[in-house]
Amino acid sequence: MDSETSRPKGATLRADDIPAEWLAEFEAAARRPLQTRFRYAFIHTYKPVLDDEPFRAFDTTADYRRWCEENLPVWLGYGRV
Repeated sequence: MDSETSRPKGATLRADDIPAEWLAEFEAAARRPLQTRFRYAFIHTYKPVLDDEPFRAFDTTADYRRWCEENLPVWLGYGRV
């Protein structure tokens, strides 16, 4: 069971299970032109160090991984597991 609802996990939502406000927002978004929907679909989040240069090139994957570990904040998730 989902912790937020009383229906089993993976159960399909019925239209009357969706709050009217959410449904109205979805329907309004569906009426927008595709170009507008794409513009709003992707949110750019600045990534320190990664976004500071237009590109970087490495001779080997090992060089790339070493650079990531030495230069990128851990929270970006580019470190080894």
